[in-house]
Amino acid sequence: MELNLFLRVLLRRWYCLILPVLVVGVGVAPDLLARPGAGGGYSASIRYTAAQVLDAIPNRDGDYQDVWLASELTVNAFTDWVLGSRFQAAIREKLAGQGIDIAPGTFSVSAENEKSVGKITLTSDDEAGLTAITAAAVEILQSTSSEIFPQLGGVAAQVELLDAPTLSAIPAPIASRLTPVIKLVLAAIVGVVLALALDYADPYLRRRAQLESSGVTVLSAVPRE
Repeated sequence: MELNLFLRVLLRRWYCLILPVLVVGVGVAPDLLARPGAGGGYSASIRYTAAQVLDAIPNRDGDYQDVWLASELTVNAFTDWVLGSRFQAAIREKLAGQGIDIAPGTFSVSAENEKSVGKITLTSDDEAGLTAITAAAVEILQSTSSEIFPQLGGVAAQVELLDAPTLSAIPAPIASRLTPVIKLVLAAIVGVVLALALDYADPYLRRRAQLESSGVTVLSAVPRE
């Protein structure tokens, strides 16, 4: 019975439910209609390996194991270089020479490596800008390491990409994707509370149960039709 009365109140005050949902819906509509993944920006991955040019450093006795170890140490050094501010500055300078202005802080760089294989991840909100940033990063890796590491003997390390750099959209965080739905639910709850408050403040008696709850005995009722 109580549920029936509750539903009657909501049906009679239906506008109280709709108005808050409509007001909030106008604000969250762009987020609900946004293309999936666009809210999180874009990322590009560069997988590579690197090794010193042996002719550029003093000859020494060794075996193939020494060559692999030297490659691992080179990639380790590259990882540290990429994570520094000098690498990002070199990217911006190279793009500036191409007429592309990239402001500081508009992209981020992360890097890691497993033995002789390194991975660089670039992220940005600008898809076209990230494409140019990725191309510049590859060129800098392959051509300017001799300016950073004197151990290379003045010759840039040999850098080979293991696959073509891939660019993909980053899914928006789950919290941001649920935020519009949560706002709509809260708006509906506000509408329910508003409907109940208006019904409670209504001075008119509209139902037989209201009279009976006030201690008035109802002998008969006139039907609507």
